[in-house]
Amino acid sequence: MTRRAVVIGATGQIGRAAVGALAGDGWEVTAVSRGGGRDDGWPEGVRVARADRADDTALTEAVGDGCDVLVDLVAYGPEHARQLLALSDRVGSAVVVSSVSVYEDDKGRNFDTQDEPGGFPEYPLPITEAQRTVTPAETSYSTRKAGLERELLAAGDRLPTTLLRAGAIHGPHCQTPRELYFVKRNLDRRPRRVLPYGGGSRFHPANVHNLAELVRLAAARPGSRALNAVDPDAPTVAEIAAAIDTAMGVETESVIVDGPPPSPTVGHTPWSVPVPVVCDMSAAERELGYRPVARYAESLPETVAWIEGRLRGGDWREAYPKMFEVYGDLFDYAAEDAFLDAPPTSGRR
Repeated sequence: MTRRAVVIGATGQIGRAAVGALAGDGWEVTAVSRGGGRDDGWPEGVRVARADRADDTALTEAVGDGCDVLVDLVAYGPEHARQLLALSDRVGSAVVVSSVSVYEDDKGRNFDTQDEPGGFPEYPLPITEAQRTVTPAETSYSTRKAGLERELLAAGDRLPTTLLRAGAIHGPHCQTPRELYFVKRNLDRRPRRVLPYGGGSRFHPANVHNLAELVRLAAARPGSRALNAVDPDAPTVAEIAAAIDTAMGVETESVIVDGPPPSPTVGHTPWSVPVPVVCDMSAAERELGYRPVARYAESLPETVAWIEGRLRGGDWREAYPKMFEVYGDLFDYAAEDAFLDAPPTSGRR
């Protein structure tokens, strides 16, 4: 029997892989995006549809007479939950990407408080899905994702939905690739880099191919649940830097700082967290039969090649404007050199 899947956000970084994974598993897939584009790696049988997810009529038309699973990769708030629930009479189940940023620690600290003094959350190691989440609100990305989750989980009898709490997403087609921090330094032939927190920061990554595998499995096993969605490995920032060096065939010296970044533009990598953020994947293994299809270091050549291609002959801020918007100036080499050339201080190795 033919199974039909509709994927919203199909030409994004997760969508490209998810469409391919579903099609490869025998699903009849309609790939929905604002541009109505097609990825070169998709099978010919994948249908494409043009629709902005903010347009209820266009989205309803893309779903058509119905589908067995609706995969939403660009849902960010409770209004998107309500939009999906309005289609529940023609949709069997849903798979929706959420974020590990919905978690807060037992003192109420979360990603929204991380810049406050003592405000970075101290999660248990590893974080399970039983960890409490932030209060839904319209104040931030995290609180909106929490609102999305709450509405969908509360309506599980109408639309069984698997929510995938993704970690630090990586892979090709990413608009904010954290790997850019080390890739560009290597391309610029920087001989040294500064790593704070002893080089031990761990912010659990999530490869797009692992996320696509989770989508594929959840589509075949409908249910109402929230699951962590991360890689099997949670490497330290020092290990990530070394793995990128290996992928690029270079050697770079790491200058280790025991405490926080020396300044806002020196050593502040996109993974720099004072305490680990590491998630447990037991629930996905138990409920979906999940086994990862990609590991961080082995997947890096694909990611690095994509970043190098985007950077070729251009300004990184034009190639990755959202990266600049989110992180600011990641390549303040003048400030970095001033720190590196100064006499070593206590806590620097």
